[in-house]
Amino acid sequence: MTAYWLTDVLLETGRVQEENRIRTKTDLFQLLLRDGHVAAIEPNDTVHDQHPRVSAQGALALPAFIERHIHLDKTLLGGPWMPTRPARSILERVAIEAEILNNHPVPIEERARQFLGMIQRAGSTHVRTHVDIAPAYGLRHLEAVKRVLTENENNLTYEIVAFPQHGLLRSSSQELTREAMKLGATLVGGVDPGTVDLKLERSLEEMVSIAVEFGAGIDLHLHDRGQLGLYTIRTLADMIEQAGLQGKVAISHAFALADADTRELASLAERFVELGISINSSVPLSIPMPLYTLHKAGVHVALGCDNVYDSWSPFGTGDIFERANRLAETQGMVQEEDLAEALAFITGGLTPVNAQGEQQWPRLGQPADLVLVEASCSAEAVARRAPRRAVLHRGKTVAG
Repeated sequence: MTAYWLTDVLLETGRVQEENRIRTKTDLFQLLLRDGHVAAIEPNDTVHDQHPRVSAQGALALPAFIERHIHLDKTLLGGPWMPTRPARSILERVAIEAEILNNHPVPIEERARQFLGMIQRAGSTHVRTHVDIAPAYGLRHLEAVKRVLTENENNLTYEIVAFPQHGLLRSSSQELTREAMKLGATLVGGVDPGTVDLKLERSLEEMVSIAVEFGAGIDLHLHDRGQLGLYTIRTLADMIEQAGLQGKVAISHAFALADADTRELASLAERFVELGISINSSVPLSIPMPLYTLHKAGVHVALGCDNVYDSWSPFGTGDIFERANRLAETQGMVQEEDLAEALAFITGGLTPVNAQGEQQWPRLGQPADLVLVEASCSAEAVARRAPRRAVLHRGKTVAG
Protein backbone atom coordinates (compact mmCIF):
# COMPACT_ATOMS: atom_id res chain seq x y z
CA MET A 1 0.00 0.00 0.00
CA THR A 2 1.94 3.05 -1.27
CA ALA A 3 -0.80 5.59 -0.50
CA TYR A 4 -3.77 5.65 1.86
CA TRP A 5 -5.77 8.00 4.03
CA LEU A 6 -5.37 7.67 7.79
CA THR A 7 -8.67 9.10 9.01
CA ASP A 8 -10.08 10.05 12.41
CA VAL A 9 -6.66 11.11 13.69
CA LEU A 10 -6.57 13.45 16.69
CA LEU A 11 -3.91 16.16 16.22
CA GLU A 12 -2.84 18.95 18.52
CA THR A 13 -3.40 22.36 16.92
CA GLY A 14 -2.17 24.77 19.60
CA ARG A 15 -2.47 25.88 23.21
CA VAL A 16 -4.65 28.51 24.81
CA GLN A 17 -4.64 30.21 28.20
CA GLU A 18 -7.89 29.70 30.08
CA GLU A 19 -8.13 31.54 33.39
CA ASN A 20 -5.35 30.00 35.49
CA ARG A 21 -4.47 27.05 33.27
CA ILE A 22 -3.20 26.22 29.81
CA ARG A 23 -5.27 23.94 27.60
CA THR A 24 -4.14 22.03 24.52
CA LYS A 25 -6.39 22.42 21.47
CA THR A 26 -7.06 19.37 19.29
CA ASP A 27 -9.18 18.38 16.33
CA LEU A 28 -9.76 15.38 14.09
CA PHE A 29 -7.95 15.21 10.77
CA GLN A 30 -7.15 12.80 7.99
CA LEU A 31 -3.62 12.29 6.70
CA LEU A 32 -2.70 11.10 3.23
CA LEU A 33 0.34 8.88 3.67
CA ARG A 34 2.15 8.29 0.40
CA ASP A 35 5.47 6.51 -0.14
CA GLY A 36 6.34 6.79 3.52
CA HIS A 37 5.66 10.52 3.90
CA VAL A 38 2.82 12.85 4.83
CA ALA A 39 1.38 13.98 1.50
CA ALA A 40 -1.75 15.82 2.69
CA ILE A 41 -3.44 16.93 5.90
CA GLU A 42 -7.16 17.60 5.61
CA PRO A 43 -10.09 18.20 7.98
CA ASN A 44 -11.66 14.90 8.90
CA ASP A 45 -14.96 15.60 7.12
CA THR A 46 -13.35 16.46 3.78
CA VAL A 47 -14.41 14.32 0.84
CA HIS A 48 -11.29 12.68 -0.51
CA ASP A 49 -10.21 10.56 -3.47
CA GLN A 50 -10.19 6.86 -4.27
CA HIS A 51 -7.27 5.95 -2.01
CA PRO A 52 -7.98 3.35 0.69
CA ARG A 53 -9.01 4.58 4.12
CA VAL A 54 -7.81 3.36 7.51
CA SER A 55 -9.41 4.78 10.65
CA ALA A 56 -7.32 5.75 13.67
CA GLN A 57 -10.58 5.71 15.66
CA GLY A 58 -9.86 9.03 17.35
CA ALA A 59 -6.42 8.11 18.66
CA LEU A 60 -3.94 10.92 19.29
CA ALA A 61 -0.96 10.99 16.92
CA LEU A 62 2.49 11.68 18.35
CA PRO A 63 5.88 11.74 16.61
CA ALA A 64 7.46 8.28 16.70
CA PHE A 65 9.91 7.74 19.53
CA ILE A 66 13.70 7.46 19.47
CA GLU A 67 15.46 4.98 21.75
CA ARG A 68 18.88 6.59 22.22
CA HIS A 69 20.69 4.14 24.51
CA ILE A 70 20.22 0.38 24.69
CA HIS A 71 22.33 -2.79 24.67
CA LEU A 72 20.62 -5.35 22.44
CA ASP A 73 23.40 -7.90 22.94
CA LYS A 74 23.35 -7.87 26.75
CA THR A 75 19.74 -8.77 27.49
CA LEU A 76 18.87 -12.14 29.06
CA LEU A 77 15.33 -12.14 27.67
CA GLY A 78 14.12 -15.52 26.48
CA GLY A 79 16.19 -17.51 28.94
CA PRO A 80 15.60 -18.79 32.46
CA TRP A 81 15.22 -16.26 35.29
CA MET A 82 18.59 -15.00 36.43
CA PRO A 83 18.81 -12.40 39.24
CA THR A 84 21.68 -9.91 39.26
CA ARG A 85 24.83 -11.19 40.93
CA PRO A 86 26.69 -8.82 43.28
CA ALA A 87 29.87 -7.12 42.04
CA ARG A 88 32.30 -4.82 43.85
CA SER A 89 33.41 -2.84 40.79
CA ILE A 90 32.68 -2.28 37.13
CA LEU A 91 35.58 -4.59 36.28
CA GLU A 92 34.14 -7.40 38.37
CA ARG A 93 30.74 -6.74 36.80
CA VAL A 94 32.02 -7.10 33.22
CA ALA A 95 33.85 -10.31 34.15
CA ILE A 96 30.62 -11.77 35.55
CA GLU A 97 28.77 -10.60 32.46
CA ALA A 98 31.26 -12.25 30.09
CA GLU A 99 30.87 -15.55 31.93
CA ILE A 100 27.07 -15.35 31.71
CA LEU A 101 26.84 -14.24 28.08
CA ASN A 102 29.40 -16.72 26.79
CA ASN A 103 27.44 -19.56 28.38
CA HIS A 104 23.86 -18.37 27.89
CA PRO A 105 21.58 -21.06 26.43
CA VAL A 106 19.67 -18.65 24.17
CA PRO A 107 21.47 -17.26 21.08
CA ILE A 108 22.15 -13.52 20.94
CA GLU A 109 19.92 -13.14 17.89
CA GLU A 110 16.90 -14.58 19.67
CA ARG A 111 17.40 -12.46 22.78
CA ALA A 112 18.02 -9.29 20.75
CA ARG A 113 14.98 -10.01 18.59
CA GLN A 114 12.72 -10.21 21.65
CA PHE A 115 14.17 -7.00 23.05
CA LEU A 116 13.78 -5.15 19.76
CA GLY A 117 10.15 -6.27 19.52
CA MET A 118 9.43 -4.78 22.95
CA ILE A 119 11.05 -1.51 21.92
CA GLN A 120 9.06 -1.30 18.69
CA ARG A 121 5.72 -2.09 20.34
CA ALA A 122 6.38 0.72 22.81
CA GLY A 123 6.66 3.24 19.97
CA SER A 124 10.32 3.56 18.97
CA THR A 125 11.15 3.54 15.27
CA HIS A 126 14.81 4.49 15.69
CA VAL A 127 17.29 2.84 18.03
CA ARG A 128 20.89 3.44 18.99
CA THR A 129 22.35 0.26 20.40
CA HIS A 130 25.74 -0.21 21.97
CA VAL A 131 27.34 -3.57 21.20
CA ASP A 132 30.19 -5.01 23.26
CA ILE A 133 33.50 -5.20 21.43
CA ALA A 134 36.08 -7.07 23.50
CA PRO A 135 38.52 -9.99 23.22
CA ALA A 136 36.07 -12.02 25.32
CA TYR A 137 33.53 -11.82 22.47
CA GLY A 138 35.46 -10.85 19.38
CA LEU A 139 32.97 -9.49 16.85
CA ARG A 140 30.29 -12.12 17.55
CA HIS A 141 27.95 -9.72 19.33
CA LEU A 142 28.17 -7.17 16.55
CA GLU A 143 27.58 -9.74 13.83
CA ALA A 144 24.52 -11.12 15.63
CA VAL A 145 22.96 -7.74 16.41
CA LYS A 146 23.60 -6.52 12.88
CA ARG A 147 21.72 -9.54 11.49
CA VAL A 148 18.70 -8.77 13.67
CA LEU A 149 18.70 -5.09 12.75
CA THR A 150 19.06 -5.91 9.05
CA GLU A 151 16.00 -8.17 9.34
CA ASN A 152 14.08 -5.14 10.60
CA GLU A 153 15.48 -2.43 8.35
CA ASN A 154 12.04 -1.85 6.80
CA ASN A 155 10.53 -1.36 10.26
CA LEU A 156 13.01 1.04 11.86
CA THR A 157 16.25 2.94 11.48
CA TYR A 158 19.25 2.32 13.68
CA GLU A 159 22.76 3.20 14.79
CA ILE A 160 25.35 0.82 16.25
CA VAL A 161 28.01 1.93 18.73
CA ALA A 162 31.19 -0.16 18.87
CA PHE A 163 31.45 -0.32 22.65
CA PRO A 164 34.73 -1.51 24.27
CA GLN A 165 32.99 -2.45 27.54
CA HIS A 166 36.14 -3.97 29.04
CA GLY A 167 38.14 -0.81 28.39
CA LEU A 168 39.60 0.40 25.10
CA LEU A 169 43.14 0.29 26.50
CA ARG A 170 42.73 -2.19 29.34
CA SER A 171 41.50 -4.92 26.98
CA SER A 172 43.66 -3.72 24.06
CA SER A 173 40.54 -3.36 21.92
CA GLN A 174 41.72 -0.60 19.59
CA GLU A 175 42.15 -2.81 16.52
CA LEU A 176 39.03 -4.80 17.34
CA THR A 177 37.10 -1.53 17.47
CA ARG A 178 38.49 -0.60 14.06
CA GLU A 179 37.35 -3.97 12.72
CA ALA A 180 33.91 -3.30 14.18
CA MET A 181 33.72 0.02 12.34
CA LYS A 182 34.63 -1.74 9.09
CA LEU A 183 31.93 -4.33 9.77
CA GLY A 184 29.14 -1.78 10.10
CA ALA A 185 29.27 -0.02 13.47
CA THR A 186 28.41 3.65 12.96
CA LEU A 187 29.77 5.27 16.14
CA VAL A 188 32.79 4.75 18.38
CA GLY A 189 32.17 4.09 22.06
CA GLY A 190 34.17 4.17 25.25
CA VAL A 191 33.76 3.77 28.99
CA ASP A 192 35.12 5.58 32.06
CA PRO A 193 38.63 6.32 30.74
CA GLY A 194 39.80 7.36 34.20
CA THR A 195 38.69 4.33 36.21
CA VAL A 196 38.60 1.54 33.63
CA ASP A 197 41.57 2.38 31.42
CA LEU A 198 43.45 4.33 34.14
CA LYS A 199 44.96 6.49 31.39
CA LEU A 200 42.32 9.11 30.89
CA GLU A 201 43.88 11.33 28.23
CA ARG A 202 45.33 8.49 26.19
CA SER A 203 42.06 6.57 26.25
CA LEU A 204 40.12 9.60 25.01
CA GLU A 205 42.76 10.31 22.38
CA GLU A 206 42.51 6.76 21.03
CA MET A 207 38.71 6.93 20.92
CA VAL A 208 38.73 10.29 19.13
CA SER A 209 41.43 9.07 16.73
CA ILE A 210 39.34 6.07 15.67
CA ALA A 211 36.29 8.30 15.18
CA VAL A 212 38.26 10.69 12.98
CA GLU A 213 39.75 7.78 11.02
CA PHE A 214 36.30 6.48 10.10
CA GLY A 215 34.49 9.82 9.87
CA ALA A 216 32.22 8.63 12.67
CA GLY A 217 30.64 10.06 15.79
CA ILE A 218 31.27 9.16 19.43
CA ASP A 219 29.05 7.97 22.28
CA LEU A 220 31.01 7.69 25.54
CA HIS A 221 29.72 5.92 28.65
CA LEU A 222 30.74 8.09 31.61
CA HIS A 223 29.73 6.90 35.07
CA ASP A 224 32.57 8.57 37.00
CA ARG A 225 31.31 11.08 39.56
CA GLY A 226 32.72 14.30 41.01
CA GLN A 227 35.81 16.06 39.77
CA LEU A 228 37.08 13.02 37.85
CA GLY A 229 33.91 12.89 35.79
CA LEU A 230 33.80 16.65 35.27
CA TYR A 231 37.47 16.70 34.23
CA THR A 232 36.75 13.90 31.75
CA ILE A 233 33.91 15.93 30.24
CA ARG A 234 36.03 19.07 29.89
CA THR A 235 38.95 17.13 28.41
CA LEU A 236 36.73 15.37 25.89
CA ALA A 237 35.16 18.68 24.88
CA ASP A 238 38.60 20.15 24.14
CA MET A 239 39.57 17.10 22.07
CA ILE A 240 36.32 17.24 20.12
CA GLU A 241 36.95 20.87 19.24
CA GLN A 242 40.51 20.13 18.12
CA ALA A 243 39.42 17.12 16.05
CA GLY A 244 36.53 18.92 14.34
CA LEU A 245 33.89 16.52 15.66
CA GLN A 246 31.35 19.20 16.52
CA GLY A 247 27.78 17.89 16.41
CA LYS A 248 28.88 14.25 16.34
CA VAL A 249 29.42 13.42 20.02
CA ALA A 250 27.21 12.22 22.86
CA ILE A 251 28.03 11.50 26.48
CA SER A 252 25.86 8.79 27.98
CA HIS A 253 24.97 8.93 31.68
CA ALA A 254 27.37 11.79 32.56
CA PHE A 255 26.56 11.32 36.25
CA ALA A 256 29.16 13.93 37.25
CA LEU A 257 26.85 16.67 35.98
CA ALA A 258 24.79 16.05 39.11
CA ASP A 259 27.86 17.11 41.14
CA ALA A 260 28.51 20.39 39.32
CA ASP A 261 27.56 23.62 41.06
CA THR A 262 25.24 26.07 39.33
CA ARG A 263 28.02 28.13 37.75
CA GLU A 264 29.96 25.12 36.46
CA LEU A 265 26.83 23.48 35.09
CA ALA A 266 25.95 26.66 33.19
CA SER A 267 29.49 26.81 31.80
CA LEU A 268 29.39 23.19 30.68
CA ALA A 269 25.95 23.63 29.13
CA GLU A 270 27.27 26.55 27.11
CA ARG A 271 30.18 24.39 25.97
CA PHE A 272 27.84 21.55 25.00
CA VAL A 273 25.74 23.89 22.89
CA GLU A 274 28.85 25.39 21.28
CA LEU A 275 30.22 21.96 20.30
CA GLY A 276 26.92 20.18 19.68
CA ILE A 277 27.52 17.63 22.44
CA SER A 278 24.42 15.63 23.38
CA ILE A 279 23.64 14.04 26.73
CA ASN A 280 21.96 10.63 26.76
CA SER A 281 20.33 9.56 30.02
CA SER A 282 18.29 6.68 31.40
CA VAL A 283 16.90 9.07 34.08
CA PRO A 284 18.42 7.26 37.08
CA LEU A 285 16.27 7.29 40.19
CA SER A 286 19.22 7.49 42.59
CA ILE A 287 21.03 10.46 40.99
CA PRO A 288 19.38 13.91 40.63
CA MET A 289 20.47 14.60 37.07
CA PRO A 290 19.93 18.23 35.90
CA LEU A 291 18.35 17.12 32.63
CA TYR A 292 15.61 19.74 32.35
CA THR A 293 18.08 22.48 33.28
CA LEU A 294 20.38 21.37 30.47
CA HIS A 295 17.45 21.15 28.05
CA LYS A 296 16.32 24.70 28.87
CA ALA A 297 19.91 25.87 28.29
CA GLY A 298 19.72 24.52 24.74
CA VAL A 299 21.56 21.23 25.23
CA HIS A 300 20.19 18.26 23.30
CA VAL A 301 19.19 15.71 25.95
CA ALA A 302 17.86 12.32 24.87
CA LEU A 303 16.63 9.30 26.81
CA GLY A 304 17.32 5.59 26.61
CA CYS A 305 16.18 2.52 28.53
CA ASP A 306 19.79 1.27 28.82
CA ASN A 307 19.85 -2.11 30.61
CA VAL A 308 16.73 -4.25 30.28
CA TYR A 309 16.95 -7.51 32.24
CA ASP A 310 20.64 -8.25 31.86
CA SER A 311 23.70 -8.91 34.02
CA TRP A 312 23.58 -5.34 35.31
CA SER A 313 19.91 -5.01 36.22
CA PRO A 314 16.87 -7.28 36.48
CA PHE A 315 14.53 -4.39 35.66
CA GLY A 316 13.32 -2.64 32.52
CA THR A 317 10.57 -2.93 29.93
CA GLY A 318 12.08 -1.37 26.81
CA ASP A 319 9.36 1.30 26.92
CA ILE A 320 11.00 4.68 26.31
CA PHE A 321 7.66 6.38 27.04
CA GLU A 322 8.07 5.26 30.66
CA ARG A 323 11.38 7.16 30.76
CA ALA A 324 9.68 10.34 29.53
CA ASN A 325 7.14 9.87 32.31
CA ARG A 326 9.93 9.34 34.86
CA LEU A 327 11.75 12.42 33.57
CA ALA A 328 8.67 14.58 34.02
CA GLU A 329 8.03 13.25 37.52
CA THR A 330 11.62 13.56 38.78
CA GLN A 331 12.22 16.97 37.17
CA GLY A 332 9.00 18.56 38.44
CA MET A 333 7.47 18.89 34.97
CA VAL A 334 3.82 18.89 36.02
CA GLN A 335 2.15 21.73 34.08
CA GLU A 336 0.46 21.09 30.73
CA GLU A 337 3.23 22.66 28.64
CA ASP A 338 6.03 21.05 30.67
CA LEU A 339 4.55 17.57 30.38
CA ALA A 340 4.15 18.06 26.64
CA GLU A 341 7.76 19.22 26.39
CA ALA A 342 8.93 15.96 28.02
CA LEU A 343 8.01 14.31 24.73
CA ALA A 344 10.91 16.17 23.07
CA PHE A 345 13.39 14.05 25.04
CA ILE A 346 12.28 10.90 23.18
CA THR A 347 11.54 12.31 19.70
CA GLY A 348 14.76 14.09 18.81
CA GLY A 349 13.29 17.39 19.99
CA LEU A 350 10.05 17.20 17.99
CA THR A 351 6.71 17.99 19.66
CA PRO A 352 3.31 18.56 18.01
CA VAL A 353 3.11 22.10 19.44
CA ASN A 354 6.12 24.38 19.97
CA ALA A 355 7.00 26.50 22.99
CA GLN A 356 4.97 29.40 21.56
CA GLY A 357 1.85 27.25 21.44
CA GLU A 358 1.88 26.86 17.65
CA GLN A 359 1.38 23.61 15.77
CA GLN A 360 4.61 22.33 14.21
CA TRP A 361 3.91 18.62 13.58
CA PRO A 362 2.93 16.92 11.39
CA ARG A 363 3.95 18.85 8.29
CA LEU A 364 3.71 18.00 4.61
CA GLY A 365 6.70 16.06 3.38
CA GLN A 366 7.72 14.76 6.79
CA PRO A 367 8.31 11.02 7.21
CA ALA A 368 5.13 9.22 8.25
CA ASP A 369 6.64 8.02 11.53
CA LEU A 370 4.07 8.25 14.29
CA VAL A 371 2.55 6.59 17.33
CA LEU A 372 -1.20 6.42 17.93
CA VAL A 373 -2.04 6.62 21.64
CA GLU A 374 -5.15 6.64 23.81
CA ALA A 375 -4.99 10.19 25.16
CA SER A 376 -6.52 13.62 24.66
CA CYS A 377 -3.17 15.45 24.36
CA SER A 378 0.61 15.01 24.74
CA ALA A 379 0.55 16.13 28.36
CA GLU A 380 -1.97 13.47 29.33
CA ALA A 381 -0.12 10.87 27.28
CA VAL A 382 3.15 11.51 29.13
CA ALA A 383 1.59 11.83 32.58
CA ARG A 384 -0.57 8.72 32.25
CA ARG A 385 1.78 6.66 30.05
CA ALA A 386 -0.97 6.30 27.50
CA PRO A 387 -1.52 2.89 25.89
CA ARG A 388 -0.23 2.68 22.34
CA ARG A 389 -2.68 1.49 19.69
CA ALA A 390 -0.32 1.45 16.71
CA VAL A 391 3.18 2.39 15.61
CA LEU A 392 3.87 3.54 12.05
CA HIS A 393 7.24 3.71 10.33
CA ARG A 394 7.29 5.39 6.92
CA GLY A 395 3.53 4.92 6.81
CA LYS A 396 3.70 1.18 7.46
CA THR A 397 2.13 -0.25 10.63
CA VAL A 398 4.98 -2.03 12.42
CA ALA A 399 3.21 -2.64 15.74
CA GLY A 400 -0.37 -2.64 16.97
